[in-house]
Amino acid sequence: MLRVTARLFVALSLVLAVQMLSSPSNANMKRFAWQYRPLLVFAPALDDPKLARQHALLSGARGGLRERDMVLIVVAGESVRAAGGPAPRMSAAALRARYGVSPDRFEVLLIGKDTGVKRRSSTPLPFASLASQIDRMPMRRQEMRRQRATQ
Repeated sequence: MLRVTARLFVALSLVLAVQMLSSPSNANMKRFAWQYRPLLVFAPALDDPKLARQHALLSGARGGLRERDMVLIVVAGESVRAAGGPAPRMSAAALRARYGVSPDRFEVLLIGKDTGVKRRSSTPLPFASLASQIDRMPMRRQEMRRQRATQ
């Protein structure tokens, strides 16, 4: 009886895992996997002061963002805008639900190439801080070694 219960639990777990991995929200973020590091910036509206501050902190960092394969995705109000790469095929509401960000909050999320959340902040983040964190990641270290080897 215990073996049957354990097997049933394993089978049910596998079914749930497959359903989660194939859900629309995960499938839509899969387009970034292993190619890009999305930086998701959520704001209640386009005129949010924290959003303006985040833009100011990233201004002049276009080259650094590109070098680190980052895509800036701004979710403000009901709009979703991307710079430096493809836009997600998700609505603002779907992105907020996927990452647990309420419509009235400002939040910055750094997503790794493995699509996992690497950093979450309720305040704007300077590019130097983001770059430092990314440059310590194993995958980024491999990228930097490859770049040095080809130069």
